[in-house]
Order: sequence, then C-alpha cells, then structure tokens
Amino acid sequence: MKRIPKHIGVIPDGNRRWAKQNGLKKEDGYTYGLAPGIRLLKAAQECGVQELTFYGFTVDNCKRPKEQVLSFSKACVEAAKMIEQENTELFVLGNTDSSCFPAALLPHADRRRPPAYTEGKLRVNLLTHYGWEWDMKNGWASRGIPRIDLVIRWGGMCRLSGFLPLQTVYSDFYIVRELWPDFEEQQFLDALQWYQRQDVTLGG
Repeated sequence: MKRIPKHIGVIPDGNRRWAKQNGLKKEDGYTYGLAPGIRLLKAAQECGVQELTFYGFTVDNCKRPKEQVLSFSKACVEAAKMIEQENTELFVLGNTDSSCFPAALLPHADRRRPPAYTEGKLRVNLLTHYGWEWDMKNGWASRGIPRIDLVIRWGGMCRLSGFLPLQTVYSDFYIVRELWPDFEEQQFLDALQWYQRQDVTLGG
C-alpha cells in the first residue's frame, strides 16, 4: 500500500452484543475484546502506522450497571498492561479527577508526550473515562494528540460517539459490521485498502 495513515482511531464497539449472542453476561464481553486489540496493534506496527488511539470507555458509559462499569474499567487496566508488553509508548487520557478513573492508570495519564515520535515505537493513546465535554471544558485536554487520519469503528454503528472531536475534523470514517470480539486482521487491512481510494484534500 502506497499511503498508510499515520494515526488511526479505533472504536471497538459490540462487546456487550457479542456477549449476549454467545450466551454470556453483558459485562463478560469486555474481556474478549482484549486480545483483538493486541492483534490490531501488531498489524498496525507491521503496516508502518505511527500512532493508534483506542476508545476505552466514556464518561457516559459510567451510567451503565455497576457490574459493567467494573468490568470495562478492569479491561482498560488489563489492556494497558498488554500494550506495555509490545514495542509501544502508552499514554492514557481521561478525567482523572473522577472516581470512575482506574487508579492503576494514573501514572500513564501523567506521562508527558514528547513532541517527536520515538523511532521504531508505536505511540498508543487509550481513552479512559473520556468525554468530549470534559475535553472541551478543560481547554481541550487532548490537544497534544495529533489529527487522526482514519477512524475505524467495529459493530456496525455509524457514529463517532464523542470520539476526539478536535482530532477527527478531517478523518475518514470506516465501518466494520462485525462486532469487536470477532476482530480479524483482514478487517483492518480492508480498511487500509479502502483508505487508499479516498481523496484526502483536508479542505484544499
């Protein structure tokens, strides 16, 4: 492929629907979304992507039943541990003042982003207890994250759900109908092939 997006946003939707379809409790679905994230990460590394941003969970997600909140919060902590095992630089962004923010991720949320990429390392942002209104009211707390070239959403829904509005103003948006736990590398590669055919003018 001639044109690889430098920065890809990932909305891993469909964990609860997948759990229900497979006879599990809704909160059990988040655990099955961990391995797909690492597989996508490795595929992105192989393709030469410089940065990934994963949508962990939102401020609004915390309105869900307690057992689901505990489950996706735990999944984000586990995801961070798994991401660290890869050749990555991990940064976490979200409302750290809230009790819903996992304490285990505070060191990653306090980490400063260097202005330049580290050679050979994939930069990974994990949005954890993130909200677009929180972002805006805090002087765009996400302003250090660069513009996103391509957003890929699993689960068939055609909406951004508040995902980094500042960075997605010119993003191309690709929908995968399959639910996130059913991730296959070919879905990611299909998104990259689709991106090759888009006319990226940035308004020019």
